[in-house]
Amino acid sequence: MSGQGGKTKESIIEAAIELFTTKGFNGTTIRDIAARAKLNPANISYYFHGKQGLLEACLVSFFEAYLSLLDEEKRKIEWEDPEICLHRAIRKILVFQSDNHLLTRLVWREITIDSQVSREIISSYLMKERYYLKALTSAALGKNYSALPVSMMIIQLKGMLSTPFLNSHYVSEVWGMHPKDPYFIEKYYESVIDWIQATVNVQKSALFMEHLSSPVIKTV
Repeated sequence: MSGQGGKTKESIIEAAIELFTTKGFNGTTIRDIAARAKLNPANISYYFHGKQGLLEACLVSFFEAYLSLLDEEKRKIEWEDPEICLHRAIRKILVFQSDNHLLTRLVWREITIDSQVSREIISSYLMKERYYLKALTSAALGKNYSALPVSMMIIQLKGMLSTPFLNSHYVSEVWGMHPKDPYFIEKYYESVIDWIQATVNVQKSALFMEHLSSPVIKTV
């Protein structure tokens, strides 16, 4: 594809992300997107075969980049400290979502909608995401105890990573910051890491107290 064609597609995707986020998929028309991108509506049909194809392109562009970050750190656990790899993956994900906050909000919002697009496109990517998060989390925990099963840790970690971008207005109103702000990302990253450490340490303490309080069985 020519350089001009690539720029045209990029302009269409950027316009679509903004409009899908603010007006919703159903509330956005091909003409709206074309007008925002300052292009002929025929360009959208040519490159994306309609509005649904354009939404799919937005989702794919997000998940391909997002999963590549997880894949990179998952590969490194073979020769680096897995805990460092997990922490680094978390930071990369937060920074990536911050740099693409409108697209991120669109993607996580689409996941909450049981649509044909979400079932056919998103489900396969979510399975890959689960695989990477499980591999990184399990390796980082090693033989340590956790207050939660790994599956539940992944669910909560996933929620912590996506919630600020899905509810960016709430973050702005309560904390006076936006998820696209580097300062917010830095402080939020520290909070997520603190949660991981506390989840492991709490279970260690709980097991110790359970051991002390368990009845002693006397044998004759």
